[in-house]
Amino acid sequence: MQALHILVADDHAVVREGLKRLLESSPDAWAVTDAGSGFEALEQLRRRPFDVAVFDLSMPGMTGLDLLVRVRALYPAMPVLILTMRAEETYARRAFEAGARGYLTKDTAAQELVSAVRKVAAGGVYVSASLADRLVMQLGARGAAGQPLDRLSDRELDVLRRLIVGQRPTEIAQAMCLSIKTVSSHKSRIQEKLQLPNLAALVRFGLEQGLGADDARPAGGP
Repeated sequence: MQALHILVADDHAVVREGLKRLLESSPDAWAVTDAGSGFEALEQLRRRPFDVAVFDLSMPGMTGLDLLVRVRALYPAMPVLILTMRAEETYARRAFEAGARGYLTKDTAAQELVSAVRKVAAGGVYVSASLADRLVMQLGARGAAGQPLDRLSDRELDVLRRLIVGQRPTEIAQAMCLSIKTVSSHKSRIQEKLQLPNLAALVRFGLEQGLGADDARPAGGP
């Protein structure tokens, strides 16, 4: 394969450095440029073209899904691979619907990441085997009768997930670069859309939907 130039966006410097070393050590002599936020990623894209982008989902200010939507509108030909801690199929489905060409979790083997980059760069689609079956099942269920989580926006879904794993509104506001008032408004809209009376009901519902099962990280985690 050609020597790709890859853009990696993740808000954790240690993760970025690890990904950079991994991808640049591939036999294909890839070059990697890293960005610490969605805004920085967009600035890098304005400066030069990239062959592939690898985005985290949990970035403050502009989430990976927000960034993905903007990138697909501005640079529709560039394939995007999502690399995240979120193993819930709901996020994978939304990422693919927003235009991602691949979805991997950060516990994947190094060689699988390299294979995924190769495949999406060549025009293919990649999803880890552990997630593929659950994703297909959810798509089938959604086609038969819509899913309750479909009523939520991407930002509302993120707030709900953070509530489920035990983050307080102040922690959520800090991690997502929002005001406490905005977080409270999101929570109220979530309860209204899902017709759930209180936080306990929200948490119960989210766990039943599989949200947060693979994510017990503190606020601002990768």
